[in-house]
Amino acid sequence: MDQIDVVRTPASWVVVGLDNGGTCNNATVLDATGQFLVDHLVENPSLVTEGPESAVEQLAEAFTGILALTSTPATLVRAVGLDTPGPASADGVISSKGSTNFSQVSWHGFDIRGALQARIGLPVIYNNDANAAALYAHHRHFGAAAMEKSSVAAIVGTGLGGGVVEAGKVISGAAGMAGELGHVQIPLQGVLEDDQPVPQCNCGFAGDVESVASLTGITNNLLPYWLKRFPDHPLAREPIPRAAKLLRGYGEKEDPLALAVFGQQARAIGKLFTIAANFTDPAAYFLGGGVVEAAPRFRQWFLNTVRENTQLRAEQQAAATFALVPDLDMAGARGAAVAALEAVRPAG
Repeated sequence: MDQIDVVRTPASWVVVGLDNGGTCNNATVLDATGQFLVDHLVENPSLVTEGPESAVEQLAEAFTGILALTSTPATLVRAVGLDTPGPASADGVISSKGSTNFSQVSWHGFDIRGALQARIGLPVIYNNDANAAALYAHHRHFGAAAMEKSSVAAIVGTGLGGGVVEAGKVISGAAGMAGELGHVQIPLQGVLEDDQPVPQCNCGFAGDVESVASLTGITNNLLPYWLKRFPDHPLAREPIPRAAKLLRGYGEKEDPLALAVFGQQARAIGKLFTIAANFTDPAAYFLGGGVVEAAPRFRQWFLNTVRENTQLRAEQQAAATFALVPDLDMAGARGAAVAALEAVRPAG
C-alpha cells in the first residue's frame, strides 16, 4: 500500500471504501460520524487483467492494508463499499459482454461484489464508479444537508458516466442502469456545425451525449471532422487515438482546434443538464472527469461553457449550483464508502 501523510485511528465503528480501476485500487475508511480517516490516495495494484481471482485477492489486500494503515480492528468494520467501471448490474455483476477494464471472457457475467463479500466475510455494497463519484460530490458539496438535496453529475472519461442523486441516495433503477447519462440522446442543434456528421456511439445510438462528450467521442467523431478544418495542425501528423489524448494539453493553451472540440463537448453536456433540469430539477449539477484534472483556467472555462448552455428557468437559476467534482482521484473510494455508511447507518 502507498504510504500517506495523515492517518488517524477510529473512535467508532467504520466502513471501508474500495475503488477498483484498470491499474490500481484505491482504499479509504469512513467512520460513523462521517469523517474519513485518511486524506490522501492509498493504492495497490488491481491486477484486473490477470482475471477475477487475482483481482478479488487484490481488493482483499487493499481492505486489509487500509485497516492496518489506520490502526482499525477488523471487528469495527460494518460494511465495505465497492465501485468498479460499468456496465454492471445494481448487484455488482459485470455485464455478460464484459465492460471497461473487464474485457476477458472470465469477467463476463462475473459477480465481483459477491466474490469480494465471500472473500472478506462482510457485507459489500456496490456502485459503478461514476455513481460513486457522483455520490461523493453530492455529500461533499451539501454536507449536513445532503440527505435533503438532489443532484446530477456527468463524469467525462473514456465514455461518459453519470449519477442521479435524490435525497442523498443514488438512484439505481429497476435493472441498475439509471444514471447512464452518456446514452441520453440530445438535440444536436447548436452543438454541431452545419456540415458535421451526426456522431455515432459505440452503444449503437446516434447523437447521444457520449458520442460527443467523451474521449471515445473525440476519437471517433469530433477530431476527424475538426482536423479537416485545421489540416496544418500539429495533431494532424499524429494517429487519431494519440491525438485525442494530447488534445487536452492544447486546450489548456487555448488552441483554436482544441477549444472547438471541447466547446462542442461542453455544449452537449449543457443539453444533457437542460434535460435533467426538466426531469429531476436538481439542486446541483456536477462535472467530473478529465476536464477536472486539467489546468484551473481551462476547467473553469469548460464549466462556464456547460453552465451557459444549460437552459434553466429563473427560479431554477436561483436555486441550483454548478460545481466540479472534488478530490477526483479519491472520489470513487469515498463515494463507495458513503454508500456503505448510508446502507448500515441505524435509522433515526
